[in-house]
Amino acid sequence: MARPATDDPGPAVVLVTNGPGELTTWVRPLAERLHATLPLRPRTSGTAASLQLVLVPCPNATGQERAAAEPWGLFERITPAARFWDLLLRPGRYGPWPRRGVVVFLGGDQFWTVLLSARLGYRHITYAEWVARWPGWNDRVAAMSEAVLQQLPRRFQPRCRVVGDLMADLSTFARQATPLPEGEWIGLLPGSKPAKLSIGMPFLLETADRLAQLRPGCRFLLPVAPTTSVGELLRFAGEANPIARAYSGAVMDVSDGVLRTQAGTRIDLIEQHPAHGPLSQCQLALTTVGANTAELGALGVPMIVIVPTQHLEVMQAWDGGLGLLARLPGLRRIIGVLLSLWRLRNNGWMAWPNISAGRAVVPERVGAITPQQIAAEAAEWLAAPERLQGQRADLQALRGRPGAVSALAEEVRQLLPRQLDSA
Repeated sequence: MARPATDDPGPAVVLVTNGPGELTTWVRPLAERLHATLPLRPRTSGTAASLQLVLVPCPNATGQERAAAEPWGLFERITPAARFWDLLLRPGRYGPWPRRGVVVFLGGDQFWTVLLSARLGYRHITYAEWVARWPGWNDRVAAMSEAVLQQLPRRFQPRCRVVGDLMADLSTFARQATPLPEGEWIGLLPGSKPAKLSIGMPFLLETADRLAQLRPGCRFLLPVAPTTSVGELLRFAGEANPIARAYSGAVMDVSDGVLRTQAGTRIDLIEQHPAHGPLSQCQLALTTVGANTAELGALGVPMIVIVPTQHLEVMQAWDGGLGLLARLPGLRRIIGVLLSLWRLRNNGWMAWPNISAGRAVVPERVGAITPQQIAAEAAEWLAAPERLQGQRADLQALRGRPGAVSALAEEVRQLLPRQLDSA
């Protein structure tokens, strides 16, 4: 594809991603590192290079990724996923685009970055967590592990470097956080997308009430995902959500960043992004499936993963083509149920630590589970610190050594014009 003809405002680094998990755990750390090592707009005014973000279509996205990234002040321009195809067809509408640049894949479908780099005439690097699907179209491949390198055809292996796990650096950043007040802290992660929040919020509110009765000294925190809001959490916890009627947990009030349930349970709402510092100090987390299980694993936080299948008709947050079909009007209910049952019958792991290890590192509670059951299990874990420490050690063993963010930033720098270093 031909690159659009424009004036040359200087090279660009274009980070490409899809959903909230990747945005927080991959994109932001790399963007911060690039700004720390290179003179890039908008953090450094008057420089010849820019850092940009392009969001791509993905069924796992929330549609709020642009709004979540804008307050960070890291990107000169953010192109939302809804405009991705128009960007490919008419990039001049979103320009001017520099004559030289680098496109960096950090989530979504790898083919979208193949198309974008070809359209803009930019160099291309893929961060490959499990597999590099289009090595022939990449100038570089930054691999999470040696296994990714070995999967590549031999002729492409020289362009691949094993940089490590980007999420391994999360614990390093988290240790710099302000300590939480003394107490036995439990993290509540209901999800960030409507399909998960509609179940996660009422389920976890009742679970917190029941756990508070079993262990009166415990304290709760709930990170508000950057792609949602406190108001949205309250909507899913209230009568507007039909699923909430099946649970006893209910919100009494919210003030000064604290949610109080009608049973008197206090839940601290964490609105800082990312919330890795507070989360890393939790003794245990109760979480839905998704990227949050990878974040907790990287932070070494023991967890119980919950999938209440009594609400299969709204469990539409699956990956892949069938998950996309499950969202189609008319077919959504039946295909969503069949897809969910298929995955459950085949005992596929759902939590990222278990997927990575190929075994049960963290408990996955799948089925017609109840808040009472989860509260009782959480109380058992909290009463056995040695078990918690064992799970924490297993999680830490799954992560690579820190340094992947710096290594990937160096790979990106090497694809940029040399004169940028001297600037």
